[in-house]
Amino acid sequence: MKKDKIIKNDELRDEYKLSDFPAPLVRGKYAKRLRESSNVIVLKPEVAEAFPNEEAVNSALLSLIKLAKTTTRLTNRST
Repeated sequence: MKKDKIIKNDELRDEYKLSDFPAPLVRGKYAKRLRESSNVIVLKPEVAEAFPNEEAVNSALLSLIKLAKTTTRLTNRST
């Protein structure tokens, strides 16, 4: 079974009029707000292969944070 070709047309269909839509029409009007409110993080494929699920990722990151907090200390530079 073949899929029908999708014809991409940026023009409005005959049954629609530009006056039917509020002005101005802006592409990507809410893109910035969506990016700021999203908490989805995409891992590199090689990183994703190392972890079977999100719990494993969270556990590894939390233990790394804990380790960083316990080993962080002020060091004196020798002059």
